[in-house]
Amino acid sequence: MQASFQLTDEQLVKIVREQDQELYSHIIKRYQTKLSHYLRKFIYDSDELEDVLQAVFIKTYKNLYGFNIDKKFSSWIYRIAHNEAINHIRKNSKIQLPLDEVEYKIIDENINLNNQVDNGLLKQKISQSLNAVKLKYREPLILFYFEQKSYQEISDILRIPKSTVGTLIRRGKLILKNHILENNPTKKRVKSYLEAVN
Repeated sequence: MQASFQLTDEQLVKIVREQDQELYSHIIKRYQTKLSHYLRKFIYDSDELEDVLQAVFIKTYKNLYGFNIDKKFSSWIYRIAHNEAINHIRKNSKIQLPLDEVEYKIIDENINLNNQVDNGLLKQKISQSLNAVKLKYREPLILFYFEQKSYQEISDILRIPKSTVGTLIRRGKLILKNHILENNPTKKRVKSYLEAVN
């Protein structure tokens, strides 16, 4: 048998289902960091994140025989992670999204943080505003900007038409921009950072 690292996800799933269930540990290794990073955009508390991540891998294993080998496994497991994250958010409505510097790219892909005097203020406003954006817009924003998922992958994960993905991302960016401007006491300073958003 080929070394597990040379197998595609789909090939590995087939072997786990038909020959060696112990190899499921390799799937966990492949996706532990990726899914942890993704879930971090929804869940700040490390213990809660680990609980949700464990639930994702348990659910994935239990439903492995229901996975269609002809489909993309990464989209399927992200779909499971997405569902678990949303369920967690609904049970914990006070959750706030943690942000790091990459989040600035949501509102302006050309922003240069080294030249921003008020980047601390902007970061705070993005954090507050992203948490205020409805999940229907927040989800595709996170998948596209933070997880670098394609429109097709986002379509598969969220189970929405591919044409809808771009619409939600565009509207989400606009809603985020407007929310920042409307809720910022020093609008003039922040507005200059948002001019690139269409």
